[in-house]
Amino acid sequence: MATITRYPGVRHLRSTPTTHVLQLRRGRVRRSGVGLAFWFRPLTAALSEVPVDDRELPLVAHARTADLQDVTAQVTVSYRFEDPDLVAQRLDFSVDPASGRWTGNPLDQVGRLLGELAAGHVMDALAGATLREAVTSGAGPLGRRVTAALVADERVAATGLRVLGARVGSVRADADLERALQTPARETAQAEADRSTYERRALAVERERAIAENELSNRIELASREQQLVAQEGTNARARADEAAAAGLIEARGRAERRHLQATSDAEATRLQGEADGAAERARMAALAEVPQGVLLAAALRELATHLPEIGQVTVTPDLLTGALAALTTRRGE
Repeated sequence: MATITRYPGVRHLRSTPTTHVLQLRRGRVRRSGVGLAFWFRPLTAALSEVPVDDRELPLVAHARTADLQDVTAQVTVSYRFEDPDLVAQRLDFSVDPASGRWTGNPLDQVGRLLGELAAGHVMDALAGATLREAVTSGAGPLGRRVTAALVADERVAATGLRVLGARVGSVRADADLERALQTPARETAQAEADRSTYERRALAVERERAIAENELSNRIELASREQQLVAQEGTNARARADEAAAAGLIEARGRAERRHLQATSDAEATRLQGEADGAAERARMAALAEVPQGVLLAAALRELATHLPEIGQVTVTPDLLTGALAALTTRRGE
């Protein structure tokens, strides 16, 4: 809004760059422009202030589709006052010279005008579509259609307005109808989720089966290797036993051969010793055959005496003495 400073008998107005000020005096345009600053007399001046910045008007439009269903569209209309002089003539943008405020509500008038026009174009656009088409076709096509209709509307241009665009936020139906329309999509999404779940489960089962098969293959491979190991260990054990048996046989043969050689050697030594002893005995006996009997008896007694135990005392009986004397006498007579 413009700033008005009061002085005795006069006023000073200073506007902003986004405000178009129109001054009339005696029914004629005295000043008209943006960002003006001037002095004026409040008793003779008529002021109008029109904003020239871009503005937006949110509204809710109700419409009925081709299948007689009520829908609600949230629309935002962007506009500006293209011709401020024409706007000041068609709408009441007059300003109180004392306070600098609008004497009426011109923006409400603009809002009602654009709101009714936009709602009418929304109704026209949705009247030929079914409920499903209106809800699912998207807000973009509807917004472009409403924008084109507002731009081409003669009442907007005749008021000095310019519509920059219309955006449709959403097109909503009754809650029960929306739930009914959402049911197929939800069922489809649920079916897709179930399919994904089943696929994940199937994949998990397949992976578990692959893991089980891999574990079984590993166990079979380990069992096969263990069997090979047992067989190899048995073969090695048999080979060690055969080697040990062969070594034992060789050692036994060696011991037997050594014993045989020892026995043969001992027998040969015994035989030789016997022959030597026999030869010596024969020689001794041959030598003794030429020795007198008395000498032999004396030698025998001497030999016997060397092998007799120690004799403490000897008892000579008459019979023994008689026999000895008789034998001695006999030897002397011979």
